Amino acid sequence: MAEKTKTTELKEHIMMTEPKGVKALSKEEISKADEFCIGYKRFLDNSPIEREAVRYTVELAKKEGFVEYDSEAKYSAGDRVYYINRDKAVALAVIGKNGVKDGAKLAIAHIDSPRIDLKPNPLYEANNLALFKTHYYGGLKKYQWTTLPLSLHGSVVKLDGTRVDVNWGDAEDESCFCITDILPHLAQEQVKQPLAKAIAGEDLNVLVGSRPYDTEDEESDLVKLNVMHILNKKYGIIEGDFLSAELCLVPTFKSKDVGFDSSMIGGYGHDDKVCAYPAVMAAVNAKVPECTCITYLTDKEETGSDGNTGMQSDFLRYFIYDLAKQDGVEGYRALSKSTCLSADVNAAFDPTYASAYESKNSSYLNNGVVISKYTGHGGKYDTSEASAEFMGKVRTMLEKNDILWQVGELGKVDGGGGGTIAKYVANMNVDVVDLGVPVLSMHAPFEIVSKTDVYMAYRAFSAFFDTKF
Repeated sequence: MAEKTKTTELKEHIMMTEPKGVKALSKEEISKADEFCIGYKRFLDNSPIEREAVRYTVELAKKEGFVEYDSEAKYSAGDRVYYINRDKAVALAVIGKNGVKDGAKLAIAHIDSPRIDLKPNPLYEANNLALFKTHYYGGLKKYQWTTLPLSLHGSVVKLDGTRVDVNWGDAEDESCFCITDILPHLAQEQVKQPLAKAIAGEDLNVLVGSRPYDTEDEESDLVKLNVMHILNKKYGIIEGDFLSAELCLVPTFKSKDVGFDSSMIGGYGHDDKVCAYPAVMAAVNAKVPECTCITYLTDKEETGSDGNTGMQSDFLRYFIYDLAKQDGVEGYRALSKSTCLSADVNAAFDPTYASAYESKNSSYLNNGVVISKYTGHGGKYDTSEASAEFMGKVRTMLEKNDILWQVGELGKVDGGGGGTIAKYVANMNVDVVDLGVPVLSMHAPFEIVSKTDVYMAYRAFSAFFDTKF
């Protein structure tokens, strides 16, 4: 082997090398990643909406010794609690040896994803077809949601106050629903439109029935009546109950391995359940940390994090204040000493659409977790930017634990942009940076991630909970 030149030695010392990616991993590590993702796919398939994600997370946590949080109870190091916010957000906490006196370690992900919501008065009949009127939720490409098999999920609260959970369309022997599209033979006007306008929001009507109610009476809206009759028999609801319902439509298909090598996972809702599950498992597998570790799964990120279950709610702040009170410290002091990984995805570089990315500052599949120092759009507007000091600490943590990682931005500077919950955490005077999994086809009904990147996210959150800084 030829001797290294002085220039080569200097370059190796001060220049960055290309990320080694999955090639740097042993067969054993890759096998661990594949095994970890079996549980992740199960989580993804059982958590298409927030309520179901909370339910599944709590069931998983209870099996691992977590108990429901009681603000009047006294907790000791190693105790494990879960705290539910209105069935649509949940915190898992492992009490540390120092409680929250030196701050808490926070891993925060969101469990809502782009979807099709029903309007308050959704059901109508037109030309002997029954349909739902909808309002799309979050940033999606409307044309991607036509001609897909869809299932109905959510909850309905009746006049007597009882809640009925709805899940129709996921079982193999169960009917599904669909948003129709016009055939290409008659689409001359449609195809002249820009993609954003080819399908209008008001045209995302969901086909739900075509047979009239069986009667000899001459009445109108018999197809609509038949649909309501079926819903009444199955769920005990009447049409007025739609006014106090949260119902949405999501793809019926389950997650699938992608590629001849099965190295990737395709499915609905990777953004952001692909970060939520690793963060949950990091809390579940935490032992007795120095500082209290909290994984928080929140709602409404796709629509601005508003509302009492979104990150702008004071729920998490109050929870930490309660823990601080038990430790005899002021809540704001505990928050000010806390650190956070905002567990959210970033866009993976797609060679088919390379012109949308800046290659040197993009994230890539199989190169590990991606750190996003800032998000937002043009001029870094609407973002939180992590400090150099906190970036240095996170970088050191990842290197010391041999975790594959990379940095990434969301495309070119003037190409668009997006945000995460990081800025709302930073507003509480907490050091925070985005760390998550790169995703192909983000916000589509079928997104794609790398199995090794998912596993590296779990290792990163676990290391964060176990590292003092």
